[in-house]
Amino acid sequence: MKINTALILCAGLGKRLNPITLTKPKPLLEINEVTMLEKSINLIKEIGINKIFINTFYLKEHFSNFIKNKNFDIDISIVEDGESILDTGGGILNMTSNSIEDDFMVFNPDTIWSNEYRDEIIKMEEVYFSKKIENILLLVNKNLSFDQNFRGDFNLSNNLISKKDNLDFIYIGCQILNKKILMNQTLSKFSILNIWDKLINDKKLYGFESKKRFYHLTDLKIFNKLKDL
Repeated sequence: MKINTALILCAGLGKRLNPITLTKPKPLLEINEVTMLEKSINLIKEIGINKIFINTFYLKEHFSNFIKNKNFDIDISIVEDGESILDTGGGILNMTSNSIEDDFMVFNPDTIWSNEYRDEIIKMEEVYFSKKIENILLLVNKNLSFDQNFRGDFNLSNNLISKKDNLDFIYIGCQILNKKILMNQTLSKFSILNIWDKLINDKKLYGFESKKRFYHLTDLKIFNKLKDL
């Protein structure tokens, strides 16, 4: 079994990168002359996924123009959040409702994705299907984060996520989920963190550890440092 459809979260306001995000959405900022969104799309293609949904809200017209001009050789559909931003959970729910698939790979384009992640994500996918689980997150030890201001989100032991002990692990912006975990939600603004907290309480949120250095477009200071790499 494999994932056929990926979701990319592109609706955020990018306030921590003002003033540059006043005229350009954060996923379309460039590192080494390639946009964050294109880095995500290139990795998704490398994994072997053939369909992408992108959700938009802030400066949404920039995304349709970008996708049209780039003419990517993969099926990409834009799904608008609507009259108000839906946050991460609502945005995911809105995109999954446009698909007949049950399982999705979700990417946050704030991370600088590269094809180096391919094998790890494919192994995470294998764990997801072999264990017949409903949500698994790609995590990294906080010591591997370029931005050392990150505090840990989770603890990870035997692929099971908890929020006890040292919280040494950071979610780096890629997860696989089955849309049944969203079935009791209405199409409104809510964070995916709410879903994760419930799964953690039920001992049903899983993780896969990445060994790669983690680069994340946190704020203007980090963006300027990353441009110099």
